[in-house]
Amino acid sequence: MKFASIVVLALVLSAFAAHLLLDADPGYVLIDFRGNIFEMSVPVLFGLFFLLGFALWLGWVIINAPRKLGEAAARLRAGRAGRELTLGMIQIAEGNFAHGEKLLARAAKASDVPLFSYLQAARAAHLQGQDQRRDEWLRLAYELAPEAANAVLLTQAELQLDRQQDEQALATLRRLDENSKDHSYAIALLGRLYYRLEDWKQLAALLPRIKPHGRVNQEMIDKWSARVFAENLRRTTTGEALLVEWKRIPKSLKGDLTLLDAYYRSLMRNNMHEKAEKDLAADLNAEWRGPLVRLFGLVEGPDASKQLKRAEAWLREHDEDTDLLLTAARLCLRNSLWGKARSYLETVIALRPTPDAYQVYGRLLMQLGEGDAATEAYRAGLRMVADDALPAIPHLKPRR
Repeated sequence: MKFASIVVLALVLSAFAAHLLLDADPGYVLIDFRGNIFEMSVPVLFGLFFLLGFALWLGWVIINAPRKLGEAAARLRAGRAGRELTLGMIQIAEGNFAHGEKLLARAAKASDVPLFSYLQAARAAHLQGQDQRRDEWLRLAYELAPEAANAVLLTQAELQLDRQQDEQALATLRRLDENSKDHSYAIALLGRLYYRLEDWKQLAALLPRIKPHGRVNQEMIDKWSARVFAENLRRTTTGEALLVEWKRIPKSLKGDLTLLDAYYRSLMRNNMHEKAEKDLAADLNAEWRGPLVRLFGLVEGPDASKQLKRAEAWLREHDEDTDLLLTAARLCLRNSLWGKARSYLETVIALRPTPDAYQVYGRLLMQLGEGDAATEAYRAGLRMVADDALPAIPHLKPRR
């Protein structure tokens, strides 16, 4: 459409010019300007107008040339940066991390917005194990785009967590939390880090801030909450404080094995064995669970004989349950029933040996005066938890 308009205009002007040139009387123009008289024909006047217009157009082109050249150069750089960024990401996806990092570095230099290139270059360096170079890329990203500080800090924290650089990750996430309070993803990462560091006090303080954002699923929140409550139970120093703490725990969490283990061990630690025996029996009658069965054998109830009878009654229904057999063996030891304890322990070791079973068996053999057999039992249990058997120490001699 534009080209057609130019053609029509050119034809009209050509026709008009031809008419003037071919006409016998091309016309006459006289201009009087402050006493100066200019005489010329009409074609000459039109020629001057044309030259003036051409000069103005040429001046406009010359004045705008630097801007136009800059825009063209910028488009060229942006296109090259985009191609190098794409190629760099492809190289990283294919596992060529070093080559991908070089392409991303070139893309960052050619781009007017190098943030993404720097972040991806940091990941490429991280995948090569080059932590110092990774942090340098992140520093450049932070300095060139301070408005994207949260994105840079989150990237840094993720990479530090992946490398298990927990101290550095904690410092990064705390800095982010100070800069942007209640940043949902940062809080979620902090929660995972506190759980890994077993910093239950900090995790307890953070949990109320985590729940509203929905960044962590309910199953994980329950798991973290259970560990926090379990540590609170373990820290109690009196039975009264223990029961108060137990009442604070939501009913939905009271079936968690981590919590139950802490609760029953705390009951025993505070000499509340009778309550521990009663509550454990009730829990086991409601739901049979191995960890609770093992705890029943550790409870020192007021009537050891009655406690053993209860365990043996359960054996009628769970005769090959190794957890229950070990519990029965422990209770036999409390009742000085050495032969029966030995029978139970040897059955456990035959069905499913465990370090605990070997430990109790070794203690029984020592009680029976079978020192060599006890030593072998302890050694067998140790081999189950150690990669290699511990060598003897030849330079030590037994005392006379």
